[in-house]
Amino acid sequence: MRKFALIVAGGSGNRMNSPVPKQFIELNGMPLLMHTFQAFFKADANFEFVLVLPEKEIGTWENLCEKYNFNIKHLVVKGGKTRFHSVKNGLAQINQDGIVFIHDGVRPLVSAQTIENCFQTALRKGNALPVIAPSESVREVFNGQNKAVDRNRFFLVQTPQTFRIQLIQNAFNQEYLPEFTDDASVLENTGTQIHLVEGNRENIKITFPEDLVIAKTLLPKHNE
Repeated sequence: MRKFALIVAGGSGNRMNSPVPKQFIELNGMPLLMHTFQAFFKADANFEFVLVLPEKEIGTWENLCEKYNFNIKHLVVKGGKTRFHSVKNGLAQINQDGIVFIHDGVRPLVSAQTIENCFQTALRKGNALPVIAPSESVREVFNGQNKAVDRNRFFLVQTPQTFRIQLIQNAFNQEYLPEFTDDASVLENTGTQIHLVEGNRENIKITFPEDLVIAKTLLPKHNE
C-alpha cells in the first residue's frame, strides 16, 4: 500500500513575531519544515512526499534545500487562497491508489506511533483523525454568557489527518464552505463518519514563540 505525505506549509510569521514564515524558522540547526519531513521519513522511508507552499515562498524553499543539503525527494505544489484550496491542489498531484497523510508543515513532533495509528485505521475504515483529550477545564461561551462543560466529551484535533486517497479526493470535489476548518470536516460534509485515533501530546502546532521554545526542548528526545 503506497503512502503519501501531503505537507501543507502556508503559514506566515505574524503570530511568531518573525519576518520569516514560521515553516522556515531555524529549529535546532535546520528549518522547522525539514524536521517535519524527517518525522515521516523516519517512520517509513517509503513515504512519497508532496509539499504545498505559497507560490512566493517556493524559491525560498529551494534555496534552503540547497543550503542545508536537504535531499528527501518531494514534489512542490503551489498553494491556494485557503487551506482547502491548497490541499486540493496537492491532492490533484496524486494519481495513485493508497493512503494520504495530510499534515501541517509546522508540526515537527508527530510520532511514528501516531503515524502508524492513523495508517492502520485509515486502511481499515477509510479515514483516521488523531486527537488528544484536553487536560484543562472547558467552558462554552454563547450570547455573552458562559458555562462549564464536560471536557470528556471533547477532543483536540491534530494532524496527520489520514484518508484513502480516492475517498478524500472525491470529498474535495465539492464547493468550498467556510465551515471547512480541516480536512476531516470536508469529508464529514459528504456524510462519511470520521474515525478518531490516539495522537501524541507533544505533536504541537508551532504557532507562537512559546511553542518554538517547547519544540527546541522536545526535539532531541523525539529524534532519538
